[in-house]
Amino acid sequence: MTAAELQQAAKALAAMFSCFPQSALADAEMQLRGYLAAVQDAELQDVEAAIRRFIRGEAKMANAQFCPSSAQLSIEVRERRLMRELTAKRTGQLSASSSPPPRGGEVARRSRDGEGSALREIKAG
Repeated sequence: MTAAELQQAAKALAAMFSCFPQSALADAEMQLRGYLAAVQDAELQDVEAAIRRFIRGEAKMANAQFCPSSAQLSIEVRERRLMRELTAKRTGQLSASSSPPPRGGEVARRSRDGEGSALREIKAG
């Protein structure tokens, strides 16, 4: 992540920390550094998606009443990356498979419009 993205991730983490009870003995600055170190190589969108899932109670965790550990956050970030990549791959496959053959659509249009020799023209040309 870039420095600006790390700042955005820190803000998202701070929001998550405010949603869960914290120990009075915890050093907030050190805790934030630890979480950032755990996700520094991830994409910001995956980190933010993982944090949203924890805040909403959608992520897998042993006890939803407490803040997830940095390891739990890292696992959820990896899952978000995998889901994003699978969705992108699936979307790419769907758009590629749903597009008509380059000339087949032309044959269908010409046939629909009553141009009966369209198939012969395309086969010949």
